[in-house]
Amino acid sequence: MRRMLNIHEVGDVRLDRIALPEPGAGDVVVDVQACGICGSDLSYIKMGGIYRQPGGVTPIGHEAAGTVSYVGAEVSGVELGQRVIINPMMTPSAIGSGGPEGAFTDQVMVAQAQLGQNLLDIPEGIPFEIAALAEPLAVAMHGVNRANLQPGESVVVFGCGPIGLGMLLWLADRGFTQTVAVDISDERLERARQLGVLATVNPLQENLTERLKALHGTGKVFSRETVGTDVYIDAAGAPNILSDVIGMAKYQSRMVVTAAYMKPVEMPLGTMLTTEMALTTAVGYPTEMPEVIAAMPRLQRVMASLISHHFHLDDVVAALGVAATPASAKVMIDIR
Repeated sequence: MRRMLNIHEVGDVRLDRIALPEPGAGDVVVDVQACGICGSDLSYIKMGGIYRQPGGVTPIGHEAAGTVSYVGAEVSGVELGQRVIINPMMTPSAIGSGGPEGAFTDQVMVAQAQLGQNLLDIPEGIPFEIAALAEPLAVAMHGVNRANLQPGESVVVFGCGPIGLGMLLWLADRGFTQTVAVDISDERLERARQLGVLATVNPLQENLTERLKALHGTGKVFSRETVGTDVYIDAAGAPNILSDVIGMAKYQSRMVVTAAYMKPVEMPLGTMLTTEMALTTAVGYPTEMPEVIAAMPRLQRVMASLISHHFHLDDVVAALGVAATPASAKVMIDIR
């Protein structure tokens, strides 16, 4: 029997013992070695799961890396013992997001396995805990890509949790030096500083608009003075961020929302109209995961700095509590 983390009801998550389903000719079984806790995992727990039938469960965990222990007869290019990263967006069973399999487990079945699609090779010498960062770092890269940044542009990233920190990592790696990180947690802002941002701002302690004017300069929209920032990225999801940005944004600035909003937020469209600000969203990582994995040998050390805590699978419920605190960045579950 394997262990698997399941949501039973709102706030009720348990490490259950369940049988591995019988894998078919097109399936692969991965012995999970490491799996990171995602903010969506915490949201699913608050919601009582997703696509959960009455009396059923929602298995969670999707940021996983491990070794192949079973290969179906119709699967090509995959060998026993192969070290792989699971791309959950490409799994037909929606691993960790409402399907029958989750990756906080000893073994997970990847249905209709395809190397280069839902299974990706781990570069030589990369430990499993770094490999398991591929999924959140791909989310972060996609958010940055959606901003369509041009050389020399200034950026503000709201939220220094794992996704926001990943965005700061990619911005620094691409040579953007005018990046400001915003968060209300001093612990998270310290992590942002370690990634080499221009400045950090805690809006509970100082005026964000005035600080950005000092850092990025000013502009004018009709008779109103604006902040000179080119691009804003929302990885925080606080309900005031959108209206605050619209109120300070310069002419034809851009904003990317990658945070998950569970409730509607107000938007001052009249002000936005005068600035011609462009607003877009980013979700998942349609093409980015291979690029993230290719960068791992070069950026392994800085990627490792995103991991704040390690827990064994036996202690995964306690780890979820830590992941919900500002003192954490990426909380990694070590399965074996």
